[in-house]
Amino acid sequence: MQKGNKRNIIVAARYAATLLLGLILGQNYSDQQGFNTGGSLVPIGLSDNSYKIQQVVDLISNRYVDSLDMDSLQNGAINHIISHLDPYSRFLLPQATQSQTEVLEGTFEGIGMEYFSLNDTLMVVGIITNGPADKAGFKVGDKILKIDDRVLAGESVSQQEVEGLMRGKRGTAVEMYVQRDSVQLPLPLKAIRDQINVSSLDVAYMIEPTVGFIRLRRFSLKTASEFRDAVIDLKKQGATSLIFDLRDNGGGYFHIAIKLASEFFEDQRLIVYTQGAHEARRDYVSEGDGSYADGKLILLVNEHTASASEVVSGAVQDWDRGVLIGRRTYGKATVQELFDFSDGSRINLSIAQYYTPLGRSIQRKYRPNWSNMQDRVSMYQDLWSLDTTYNVAGSFETEGGKTLYSGGGIVPDIEIPIDSNEVSLFYKELSQSSLVEQFVYGRFTKQLPAYSIENFLQGYTLPSAEYDDFIEFLRDRGLEVSNRKKSDLHDLIQSDIEALLGRFYFGREAYFKVKNRYDAYVDEALSIAGVIRETDTAD
Repeated sequence: MQKGNKRNIIVAARYAATLLLGLILGQNYSDQQGFNTGGSLVPIGLSDNSYKIQQVVDLISNRYVDSLDMDSLQNGAINHIISHLDPYSRFLLPQATQSQTEVLEGTFEGIGMEYFSLNDTLMVVGIITNGPADKAGFKVGDKILKIDDRVLAGESVSQQEVEGLMRGKRGTAVEMYVQRDSVQLPLPLKAIRDQINVSSLDVAYMIEPTVGFIRLRRFSLKTASEFRDAVIDLKKQGATSLIFDLRDNGGGYFHIAIKLASEFFEDQRLIVYTQGAHEARRDYVSEGDGSYADGKLILLVNEHTASASEVVSGAVQDWDRGVLIGRRTYGKATVQELFDFSDGSRINLSIAQYYTPLGRSIQRKYRPNWSNMQDRVSMYQDLWSLDTTYNVAGSFETEGGKTLYSGGGIVPDIEIPIDSNEVSLFYKELSQSSLVEQFVYGRFTKQLPAYSIENFLQGYTLPSAEYDDFIEFLRDRGLEVSNRKKSDLHDLIQSDIEALLGRFYFGREAYFKVKNRYDAYVDEALSIAGVIRETDTAD
């Protein structure tokens, strides 16, 4: 990017890494519900004292009484230093570096299969269309009994081991013995590993006759072009309004966020600018001629909308380009640059902060939390704590006369109240467990439904008897579910079960289409777009 170098810049929130990794690998266990490459690390501007660390390493290497793994020792020293900088600078070992690269580039080498561990049996719950698994003849609902020479059925196998068995170099083969409809297939299915490309868009469809809906998972290398293609297609279908869902989007490539934000403007506009102690101010301007430069725009955001997502949200809000609906965003305005070591490890180093076009800083305050340093083992885990209080540091006025404020996160134009049931400890624990998946995959997946996806989306409602059985399923596993809690959580859990069924039967997009039927954010967005729909309520 600058000076002919490939600068690896990201604005991805640290907490989002695990979520993004699970979504892109396509060989992970089922969802628990659901930067550029190149720069090398070179010494620059070292003072005499800077060599003290290397002198210590040399001293230990040459004089210490016992033999040591010096590579591990140096990695520990680097991690110690980086952990004291800020919450977002990180040191990644080679395997973590590779995983991060796959997430951000949206590609990996594998067979394009998603599975879930059900009663010590791997069940196929998702297959990428035209991927190696699809071409090899695998079907959703298949149970994997054996991979090559490794027997899986009836054994407790770690996710890491399964990934190691399935993944491999492009062009290599993997054989799996499969049980389908309670009958073991006579011959193994053979898949040839290939490059798998995963779209960064969760779903793009016409939610109403004049309203398009796009949900973005992350900002990866191909996101801007994928978004542009989706917008052009939706406009051909008659979309004059667009709902752009950035909820739970933890960020990704900084330059891709700028490219995507450019799609909302027909002329050149300041999208964001960056500045740091060692980085002069740099302005980033839209390219103009955006694919959705006119038409009504509604953005959905929440407390997990972070980083690159906030770059887009800030530009849209500052220029009065659209309406933001939801809850205050996460508040991460630091930019990371990637520095790679020759052994494959990497430092994600915070180099600057970014500011919205009006000059707002939306970075949360952070500080070292020394109270977490209980012992040497966990001394540097969760070192930093974030100030979640929204502090108004300054006011700004848009050209349209709207007053906006700096502070931690972006406050939407229309706020959606917090659902106390959704944030309850019980529901959070349930969402993070695999109990909903266990119930659905163990009960409803014996055979595919006889109706189409359109009929399912429009007409399927979980029978009340099935909900009662799910509550008993939870109670049998030691969870205390009072009748009051059963009633309060009914709509949320019903939505989760129906969405998971839709995903199993009809693919990932169906999951989000089902969830949108019950969504208060989407209802408000459709109202802004001039569409009032009947609210789906549970019996």
